[in-house]
Amino acid sequence: MTTVSDVLAPWGAINAALGLSAPIRDAAHYAELLAFVDQCFEQFGADGAHPVFALVDLVSTRIADYEARVHPWPDASTPAGRLAFLMDQHGLRQCDLPEVGAQSVVSDVLAGRRALNLRQTKALARRFGVPMDALVA
Repeated sequence: MTTVSDVLAPWGAINAALGLSAPIRDAAHYAELLAFVDQCFEQFGADGAHPVFALVDLVSTRIADYEARVHPWPDASTPAGRLAFLMDQHGLRQCDLPEVGAQSVVSDVLAGRRALNLRQTKALARRFGVPMDALVA
């Protein structure tokens, strides 16, 4: 039977090396954990059942938490959210989308009060270089 004492020494060494008992501190710590995951896949990637991948799962959770905290994704679950994201990425304001119409029409689309029609969707897909499906529900 494995006891807590059996686990503490190896865990102490792992924690000292990777700093897993707390969230990722900064960009340098983040880079260290990414490098660790890369090394694991380079060394053991062919053996997906290797026990090191339980540790990789733990490290990956820390990485995902850090990324969500430092680089949150915008709400892209709706066409309006995706359009707002594209506008932000291209530095555009509501008045910069003549493909949609007047600023008030763009405002209604972004607020979810109005859907894009086929002409608007085609024009925006062309402008942003995205599939039309990205702009419809």
